[in-house]
Amino acid sequence: MRGENTTVNGQPISGAATGAKRGRRGGVRFQALAAGALLLVLTACGGGETSGGGAGDQAPGAQGGAGKQENTASQAVVTVLPKDGADSVATSGILKVTAAQGKLTTVTVADSQGAAVEGRIAADGTSWSPSAHLAAATLYKVHAIAKDAEGRESAKDTTFTTLVPKNTFIGQYTPEDGSTVGVGMPVSLNFSRGITNPEAVEKAIEVTAEPSVPIEGHWFGNDRLDFRPEKYWAAGTKVTVRLNLDGVEGRPGVYGKQKKTIRFTIGRRQVSTVDAETKTMKVERDGKVVKTIPITAGAPSTTTYNGQMVISEKYDVTRMNGATVGFGGEYDIKDVPHAMRLSTSGTFVHGNYWAKPGTFGYTNVSHGCVGIDDTRGGGDGSKPAAWFYDHSLVGDVVVVKNSKDKVIKPDNGLNGWNMPWSEWIA
Repeated sequence: MRGENTTVNGQPISGAATGAKRGRRGGVRFQALAAGALLLVLTACGGGETSGGGAGDQAPGAQGGAGKQENTASQAVVTVLPKDGADSVATSGILKVTAAQGKLTTVTVADSQGAAVEGRIAADGTSWSPSAHLAAATLYKVHAIAKDAEGRESAKDTTFTTLVPKNTFIGQYTPEDGSTVGVGMPVSLNFSRGITNPEAVEKAIEVTAEPSVPIEGHWFGNDRLDFRPEKYWAAGTKVTVRLNLDGVEGRPGVYGKQKKTIRFTIGRRQVSTVDAETKTMKVERDGKVVKTIPITAGAPSTTTYNGQMVISEKYDVTRMNGATVGFGGEYDIKDVPHAMRLSTSGTFVHGNYWAKPGTFGYTNVSHGCVGIDDTRGGGDGSKPAAWFYDHSLVGDVVVVKNSKDKVIKPDNGLNGWNMPWSEWIA
């Protein structure tokens, strides 16, 4: 057969005619076949119910072969308190993130500078709470994500601003940042307002040491908090104090406003022991007695306190007026050299240039201080008072024993070492 013509009943016809005759003779059959082919194509592409097509071919929200909802909103509901945009929010007791019909997976809270607020998601995943208070007058951003039972995520982002306090307090701290001090130096904070919520304030202060040692705080009244280890610091210890008082409500309506880190170092170990009976002071450094100094302690009518005392201040020259410590006008010496304070009430170890010859090491004549031989003006470096002053640090310990007086109170100066550890931590 050639491509152009064929025959019917022996008569030749053209190709066009052939198509027409076939169309007329087999029209119904041809249309049925064409319709069947078209249905097959549509079935293969459309994924209708009769095709058993895969989930990937279904429209959004249709039930897939695995029986899992696709592209459906999470059922988890995240709630943040305070509400979005809230102002004058309290710095504690308000912030909380919760999840219903799901579990929290991520919660971040940070201020406008990016400083994060520490917190914890509860074991059941339904809530998050901050570990500490918030800062005052600060904008915070909250970002939280929860997942429902099908693993679908729901997120929420909010902001709020904490209150601006009308009344504030600070803690005046000892020792100074960057200082090197003696082994007896506690961390001492004196607050500018009386504290009625000591637990919140103490929680906002962290004192750590390297090498590590247990450190505990103790309140003296409602305005002073000291921290110390059980025994004197080890020489070379590095201490860090973190004050996170900003936003702490220390008393109703009164908030802290400090956020500061203080670091100091413990120097060599020096403990000096004054014996009021023998009228001597032995200076022990790193376990060895390096010098024995003749002294004069308190006279029988004005004895020196016993106990462990810490040098809290040093003065090349200072004025000592008996009227300021309850002795009326008995003395007023305007140029006492090499003076180092041992108590708030006025106990010093200091140079003495006015005592009679033969006093030091032989008789006790002071008004309660520990006197050491010196010259007026303190310019003679060979005098024992000058030597002791030059070889002492703030924080060094001076122990007085065998005096006819009581033990100094722990809060009279930096002298908490006179309180038993069991009482200190009670």
